[in-house]
Amino acid sequence: MGLESTMICVDNSEFMRNGDYLPTRLQAQQDAVNLIAHSKTRANPESNVALMTLSDLAVLVTLTTDTGKLLAKLHQVGPTGNLRFVSGIKIAHLALKHRQGKNHKTRIVAFVGSPIEADEKDLVKLAKKLKKEKVNVDIINIGEEEANTALLNKFVETINGKEGTSSHLVTIPPGPHLSDALVSSPIVQGEDGVGGGAAGGGSFEFGVDPNDDPELALALRVSMEEQRARQQAEAGGGAAAPASDAPAGGEAAATGAAQPAAAAAAAGGGGGGAEDTSEEAMLQRALAMSMDSGESGGAPDLAAMTEEEQIAYAMRMSMADGADAGPSGGESMDVDEKATEDEDYSEVMNDPAFLQSVLQNLPGVDPQSEAIKNAVGAVKDDKKEEDKNKDKDKEKK
Repeated sequence: MGLESTMICVDNSEFMRNGDYLPTRLQAQQDAVNLIAHSKTRANPESNVALMTLSDLAVLVTLTTDTGKLLAKLHQVGPTGNLRFVSGIKIAHLALKHRQGKNHKTRIVAFVGSPIEADEKDLVKLAKKLKKEKVNVDIINIGEEEANTALLNKFVETINGKEGTSSHLVTIPPGPHLSDALVSSPIVQGEDGVGGGAAGGGSFEFGVDPNDDPELALALRVSMEEQRARQQAEAGGGAAAPASDAPAGGEAAATGAAQPAAAAAAAGGGGGGAEDTSEEAMLQRALAMSMDSGESGGAPDLAAMTEEEQIAYAMRMSMADGADAGPSGGESMDVDEKATEDEDYSEVMNDPAFLQSVLQNLPGVDPQSEAIKNAVGAVKDDKKEEDKNKDKDKEKK
């Protein structure tokens, strides 16, 4: 597509509050403007777009290549007043006359979603003037087809003349997606039929043209497949979850690893009882492989294994490596420390002063009672006897 300066005229009259185009006519129009603006700049990066309203006749954005600026102003537009189609087209034509790129073709894209309050004579006169100035006009007719279609047809036919095809009228019936209906229209596709409609994403999977960005299209496709597989695994994993009553450690890990594969197989199967039987069989096989000590000798043939067997083998090897990592010296140190702690604990319990202080802090316990005194005295006597025995042993040595 060649260089082009485009003035986009949006209808912001009170009629645009209607909800026959979801969510409203005004918001559906915003999505369509986004599509058209990107299609123009994608077709040729040096093409310019501008934005104005047809109700209050305000030029919001002058000709620019920055579509972000245009869209930011577009979202600030609210419904007000009535549509003034003829005056708005005249102002758009005047703005295009003052474009910087004089070698640019000129085009007006107008949205009409309200009844046109103008005579056919005025429209024909305006169309002849635009044809003389070589200004192309594309009109998107929405919402008020019965009142406007005849007038707009006459307007576009006058601009095109007998052989011209550069101006277009597109009438879109009410529906959920206005922008989707515009993707294949000549307004977006352009005169040569290869416009930047891919920018809107209506005609391509995931909204991306694989010819423009094959890596992004591939990444989106892979992500969608992974998400679909994950959902299938979650849907089938609910039935396999109660089977995770394994004792501990490696069995539980093997169960968790075998569940996605079993769930995927269950998603592909159809029956209920056969599905449960196959899942249980696969889980039992994975558990048996994970509990195998690996004494068969020799390296296994990974190529001959199924995916579930490879997962179980990898988990068994990782568990074996973790078991080998703990040296015997560390275990003996733990035992010694535990023994020391036990000895310290017994010494503390045999200390009468410590017991006396603990008993004083206990609620409801009277340390001066006869039973408490007898118990503490018995501990003291035992300690004296132990000390005497130790002294006798030292004298013998």
